[in-house]
Amino acid sequence: MGDMTTDSLASSYLRDVARTVRNQKTLADRAIAQVSDEELHALLDDEANSIAVIVKHLTGNLRSRFTDFLTTDGEKPTRDRGAEFDALSRATRAELLQSWEASWAIALAAIEALAPDDLERTIYIRAEPLLVVEALNRFAAHTAYHAGQIVLLAKHFRGATWASLSIPKGTSREPRA
Repeated sequence: MGDMTTDSLASSYLRDVARTVRNQKTLADRAIAQVSDEELHALLDDEANSIAVIVKHLTGNLRSRFTDFLTTDGEKPTRDRGAEFDALSRATRAELLQSWEASWAIALAAIEALAPDDLERTIYIRAEPLLVVEALNRFAAHTAYHAGQIVLLAKHFRGATWASLSIPKGTSREPRA
């Protein structure tokens, strides 16, 4: 990458993408904490995914994509993507969260280990070549998509008892403390 301005931009990008995905994780964590064990596995309809299924999917994705991130294909042969969407497999909250935390630790450690010059390296996901910066953008978008689903489902299940994760509805014009 070379010059100081480009390195500074790349360093800023790496900090920002890590912050962005951490924020999405926090939103999902805070939403998951509000639902009961039953709601964790509840389906809105036969075609829907439960919060637990979304957690299993993201967990599998994180582990597969970020284990040996720069050196192996992001779709590991050990990943069973189909099993991630099995709503009948009902792991406990503790099992789900243990796997969730471990997978996030792998992903965040891989992102934090990146140097500015790594953004221009090529990695592979399902044999598709991607620049590291493209893979990180894809990851941030994928994470936001599923974190939003988790929040929406949790909010639906909690109804009037939902504790807002941001500025509560109808209060955006009020002065901040």
